[in-house]
Amino acid sequence: MDAAHTNTRLLLVDDDLKLCRLVRQYLEPLGYDVSLAHNGEDGLRAALASTFDAIILDVMMPRLDGFEVLKRLRAKSNVPVLMLTGLGEEADRIVGLEIGADDYLPKTFSTRELLARLRAVIRRSRATAESRKDEAAPVVTVGELQIEPASRMASIGGQSLTLTAVEFDLLLSLSRAAGRVKTREQLLIEVAERDFEAFDRSIDVHISSLRRKLGDDPKTPRFIQTIRSVGYLMLKPGVAPEL
Repeated sequence: MDAAHTNTRLLLVDDDLKLCRLVRQYLEPLGYDVSLAHNGEDGLRAALASTFDAIILDVMMPRLDGFEVLKRLRAKSNVPVLMLTGLGEEADRIVGLEIGADDYLPKTFSTRELLARLRAVIRRSRATAESRKDEAAPVVTVGELQIEPASRMASIGGQSLTLTAVEFDLLLSLSRAAGRVKTREQLLIEVAERDFEAFDRSIDVHISSLRRKLGDDPKTPRFIQTIRSVGYLMLKPGVAPEL
């Protein structure tokens, strides 16, 4: 048994009964307690009625699809969500990430890949929870942007920002390195905490969503500048960037 994951509670929401049975049979011997729901309505009800360490959520389901379930869930919960998407459905992956999914997995996944993704999103979530218990870290200020690492709160011009866990971590990473370029690889290692060959596009999606929330125009940025083929940097007011 995987001691690190003993008593880890998962909710799998998918109308494919065979897939649900196989995933449960694979994960339970590793110490995962797997609950099942086979349509969006039941999945949302279960997710809100109990506490889970992570949720695996299919996109295409009866009653409520996975996107609608995720939207309603995100209004009340920050539980890590791993979305299952059809082979080659990049649009589904992008929409899911924009709504607030923590990661995605094609339905042709291997069991090893499923386990790696689960471990990553759960580890990141637990690290976030632990960081909230730490003593207050210094507030990071970049122009009118303020970030409070201990409370995981961010504001711009005094107005609070509503960010996903990944968006907050990206913003904090970029702000702490204000004026210096952060490559996509650096950001992925710091934020995603897992292999990233097939995940590179998601950083761009998260940055795009973050920009919208900051009211930032990528063509004339006030905050986040794209460094073509390299990564991103947080602009430091009155200081030339280190390219």
